[in-house]
Amino acid sequence: MQNDLPQDVQDAIQFSVDHESAWDRNADGKFGVHVNDPPPWNRLLGPIHDRGPVSGAVAVEGRLLAQWGEPDRPDLTFSIAKTYLALLAGVAHDRGLLPDPDEPVRSRVPGIGFDDDHNAPVTWTHLLQQTSEWQGTCFGLSDQADHYRAVTFGEPPNGKKGDLRPLQQPGTYWEYNDVRINQLSLALLHLFGRSLPEVFREAIMRPVGASENWQWVGYDDAWIDMGGRRVQSVPGGSHWGGGMSVSANDQLKVAQMLLDDGVARGRRVLSSEWIARMRTPCALAPFYGSLVWLNTGQRVFPSVPESSYFGVGAGSSFMWIEPERRIALIVRWLDSAFADVFFGKMLRAIDAVRSRQSAGTLAH
Repeated sequence: MQNDLPQDVQDAIQFSVDHESAWDRNADGKFGVHVNDPPPWNRLLGPIHDRGPVSGAVAVEGRLLAQWGEPDRPDLTFSIAKTYLALLAGVAHDRGLLPDPDEPVRSRVPGIGFDDDHNAPVTWTHLLQQTSEWQGTCFGLSDQADHYRAVTFGEPPNGKKGDLRPLQQPGTYWEYNDVRINQLSLALLHLFGRSLPEVFREAIMRPVGASENWQWVGYDDAWIDMGGRRVQSVPGGSHWGGGMSVSANDQLKVAQMLLDDGVARGRRVLSSEWIARMRTPCALAPFYGSLVWLNTGQRVFPSVPESSYFGVGAGSSFMWIEPERRIALIVRWLDSAFADVFFGKMLRAIDAVRSRQSAGTLAH
């Protein structure tokens, strides 16, 4: 943490440091999501690694205000990788590979699990909004693994995690389900015909100016043959291992691109249309968009404006984008129970900095 920061900004940062995740820093300890799953889903299928301390970076009006902890350390970001899948879907849309997200997935990628009577109506939008009710097995994991799953910012389930739940028609029920997200990732892999990390590097990370010091890996057995090449399908998180390992500073560059409506370093990376779609509330879950958490009615984070939206990963990792105040913020390994208080403290600190700057300008 920089010592020359305003005291209220330092205090907000210190609050995050004082409320570190309860997860062990050693990945062999109390670490991960899989440990809370009922058998046989309570095991890792891909690699994980030790984590760093509470770390973060925040930019205001496109200028770096502060960074703390180990902001250049690549760390697992868990379900913020879901948001990255939404960005890749946007790349596909902007390139004409996915002109209509409301069409059934099987129309463009048949033969990968969307062809039976129940799954045939599943659309890309259903998958992006977590309303697909897709049924099947993806790389050894049944969709049942996440039935009745409780998530911090969702509605409480009315059943026990992992119990078989009667499925509804696609598009009629919201459930946070990592197996279905992995199926979306597989569908995007087939849509691009290329490794998703390759596409993400080319279409997102290099244009925003991120480093090359990140990796997105899949489960040990998540390899498919694609035109005579072995390609690994990557998960939208690290629930069963694998996933995206990336630094706070690199994540901040992605967040800034979204804050700037899809533009980075003078170049359009994503269309305004797609970002608006990501921020459109799901009719069944208005606190959720397309693989981002929304603050509709200030329900998720009461201490920040309704315009804010978030990527959220277990552990906990947060990407906060606040368009009205022009704030982009990443914080890693913050206890999620204290996230709203932290965001509120940082928002007030930034407002105070702006007020002092404005008073100084008027004085002169």
